[in-house]
Amino acid sequence: MKVDESSAASEGPMSIAVRGARVHNLKNVDVDVPLGELVAVAGVSGSGKSSLAMGVLYAEGSRRYVEALSTYTRRRMSHASRPAVDSVRHVPAALALRQRPSVPGVRSTFGTSTELLNVLRVMFSRLGSHLCPNGHRLEPTIDVAANKNLICPECGAEFYPPGAESLAFNSDGACPVCAGTGVVRDIDDGALVPDPAKTIAEGAVAPWRMFGLGVMPQVVAEFSVRTDVPFRDLTRREQQVVLDGPAEKRQIRVPSKSGKLFDLNFTYRSARLAVREAMNNATSEAGLVRVNRFITPQPCSACNGTRLSQKALGTELEGINLAEATAKDLDHALAWVAQIPSLVPADMRPMAALITRQFAEMGKRLVQLGLGYLTLDRPSATLSTGERQRVQLSRAVRNETTGVLYVLDEPSIGLHPANIDGLIGVMRDLLHDGNSVVIVDHDVQVLREADWMIEIGPGSGADGGNIIAQGTIAQISAHPESLIGDHLAGRAPVEIRPRIPHEQLFASGMIRLTTSPVHTVSGLDVTIPKGRLTAVTGMSGSGKTTLILESLAPAISAASEGRALPRHVLGVDTAGLSRAEVVDATPIGTNVRSTVATYSGVLDDLRRAFAQTPEAQIRQLSAGDFSYNTGSLRCPRCEGTGQVVLDVQFLPDVDIPCPDCSGSRYAHAADEIRIPTRDGARSLPELLATTVSKAIVALDGYPRVCRKLEKLAGLGLGYLTLGEDTPALSGGEAQRLKLAAELARKHTGTLFILDEPSVGLHPADIRVLLSVLDQLLDTGATVIVIEHDLEMIANADYVVDMGPGGGTSGGRIVATGRPEDISRSPGSATGRYLAPVLDSPRN
Repeated sequence: MKVDESSAASEGPMSIAVRGARVHNLKNVDVDVPLGELVAVAGVSGSGKSSLAMGVLYAEGSRRYVEALSTYTRRRMSHASRPAVDSVRHVPAALALRQRPSVPGVRSTFGTSTELLNVLRVMFSRLGSHLCPNGHRLEPTIDVAANKNLICPECGAEFYPPGAESLAFNSDGACPVCAGTGVVRDIDDGALVPDPAKTIAEGAVAPWRMFGLGVMPQVVAEFSVRTDVPFRDLTRREQQVVLDGPAEKRQIRVPSKSGKLFDLNFTYRSARLAVREAMNNATSEAGLVRVNRFITPQPCSACNGTRLSQKALGTELEGINLAEATAKDLDHALAWVAQIPSLVPADMRPMAALITRQFAEMGKRLVQLGLGYLTLDRPSATLSTGERQRVQLSRAVRNETTGVLYVLDEPSIGLHPANIDGLIGVMRDLLHDGNSVVIVDHDVQVLREADWMIEIGPGSGADGGNIIAQGTIAQISAHPESLIGDHLAGRAPVEIRPRIPHEQLFASGMIRLTTSPVHTVSGLDVTIPKGRLTAVTGMSGSGKTTLILESLAPAISAASEGRALPRHVLGVDTAGLSRAEVVDATPIGTNVRSTVATYSGVLDDLRRAFAQTPEAQIRQLSAGDFSYNTGSLRCPRCEGTGQVVLDVQFLPDVDIPCPDCSGSRYAHAADEIRIPTRDGARSLPELLATTVSKAIVALDGYPRVCRKLEKLAGLGLGYLTLGEDTPALSGGEAQRLKLAAELARKHTGTLFILDEPSVGLHPADIRVLLSVLDQLLDTGATVIVIEHDLEMIANADYVVDMGPGGGTSGGRIVATGRPEDISRSPGSATGRYLAPVLDSPRN
């Protein structure tokens, strides 16, 4: 974008000027990013979008802001290092909403993270009815806001009403038993008797087997407990004795090694007592591991999981306490709060209106972002990454900043098409306040709303890193080199795989699942075709995860292993499926020692090849010596990680590429040992720096290695380098890498479940993903995807749509059938957005 210099001089900078950006695969990029506008950065996976948005714009904006602070303050703040760029001019202070926000701790809830709970606590403390020290309830009074002591009209007790902090589970209002967490670690009854079909004599009571209490079946028989019938068939009294019987002595006959019988007295240890004693006596890590098999977090019995003390629960507002208010989902909480000003005494209504207005203004942003189905007491750690990101976004808007650069990485994650409009509205609000917004996204519905687009590519990795188009959406749509243009203009075909005809959908079999109500999901009865691609769709919180991940997957596993079904599953017909494989987007590996080469098994093959070279044999090097984790050739300075940590005094520690090995992980001696390749002899460090696609060509003389690499290339991962850290891969990349090993096997009895596999994928990459899923289907597998992407849904053989809304407004199966059946369903929110896609002339 060219900027008129005279205009810029009079009005101030109109754009961020980036010159010579070389972060990751960016190739000396020069680009102007408009200020005060919604700027989208597009491109295929691995093209360099995030390198520009996060690695240059955010990194430089946040770094300059932090460097303006004192050294003492900087020491306590994490911040980005200086990016590899010649210059970045006119960049504002920057905030980032990352694709993977950090997982909050146990004390964080949806209510605390959004600060809605803060307002609700003020509401209860100021407008509620309080209990006097003797338990008498007082009507709401304006004296509370005036900081006056209250006098009980019944007993005359004078007391100071509780303030907002007295109602906080992270402060004075915490339950004394669980310390405000709502959970305690206690013995899990299910773990005590994991298989109720077994008899006591067969070892039904697990702690007795594990903790050396082999005589307890004989002892418990002296309490008139039958040991030769399945535990589940025992009477309630017998089961209670097994689990919690008294620690009394009983005489039993015990044989010696010679076979002679002795009468001995043994103190009975119930299953629960056995675990408690083992817990108290455990002194080693192994002992603790054994005990922990029987210990699980459970709702605190003192507060019933509400986290609050009985005193805090004593305050009520319109007949309910704070715990009951936070148990409401946001939609219902907003409706309840809205009526409060009309229900309190007249002299309290102005104050009530002020407090409730604040709650409403904060809540409407979250509803706008599609989070109205979440309850205020929902633990933040259980929210999806998309939900956590939207909470961050709503907080950013509420802060009413101005002059800030917001960089949003995939803000559409987890959003149903019906909620995209709300997302766009929130971003426009940020712009209206005088901020600038840069988004990295693939959702065409989001991209079409951008004022300006920068497209990076044309390919991934070494084939990307260039600006291939920039301009308005109309200009990008018409640009001959744009890869996203056809999708923006509606010219690209949507249906790109042959779908199974209607009459053949269930020809290979039918999976059937019936459940009772659980969470906010009604009792369900659903059928899914075997051997087909099924999409499970619906608004956020509609029950997709409960149906598939919490019901169908564990039910199939339990049925195949002969275990009891989950309690809420009434029945399952597996249609011959014996395994449910959930392929999620969690990172692969936990640190930089996990790479594409190690995960795919390629490094093992390469290490053996290098060990067979004449030079290696002369030096008496084995395959183990070529391991960068433990081998003798690893870099001694970084110990094979490729990175070192700099302790910069008064500043945060900094990770940098190891100066000795330049990030290759190996000592210089490894460069001296080479294997022949198509384009000359190469060392192992050189090969690890090579992309999958180029390594296939170079290593054509190593068929075992090439077969593994070709699987990765077929999954659209040819741009990754062999030495790339797997924890840093995007969610979509991680899912496809996990599938690599599965494509060569037969899977007639396997159900593959992919949770939003389209996350982070360009429309062109979605075509690759669909071809991968077809490869899985060709192995005999059944595939279910939980999806919001309309093109993925349009290409499914069968769709199960849930809703109609989220939370208590959802939990039902709205429609089932082929995509066109869903598009014609009047009650389907998904169908309303799917219909225009299916009816497009491009099909």
